[in-house]
Amino acid sequence: MHEPGATTWLLAAAACAFAGMGWLALAMPVHALQAWGAPPSAAQLARLRWLGGSAVLLALACCLGSDHATMAVLVWVMLLAAAAVAMALVIAGRPRRLRLLAPWVRPQPAMS
Repeated sequence: MHEPGATTWLLAAAACAFAGMGWLALAMPVHALQAWGAPPSAAQLARLRWLGGSAVLLALACCLGSDHATMAVLVWVMLLAAAAVAMALVIAGRPRRLRLLAPWVRPQPAMS
């Protein structure tokens, strides 16, 4: 039987996994170019990588808050896989929607 609040932990884990995969995708120059039309600065890409990695680890912590360790790791891996597939679908269909995950990022103007 799950503890009360386990659902809340799992929802938080799913949100962190999705956001983390989104930030990691935006940290890749090719996907950043798809989202903004111009690449962000190297410092912004590094910040997005750090945010993505932190969110993925936070998703693990949320999973550990909802269940015992072995089940939490299994759920975490499955959440990461689902988030990666969802992010791939967003990138394939509507990559500009990823900008919602990082509204503070300002791409560099194109050099001519």
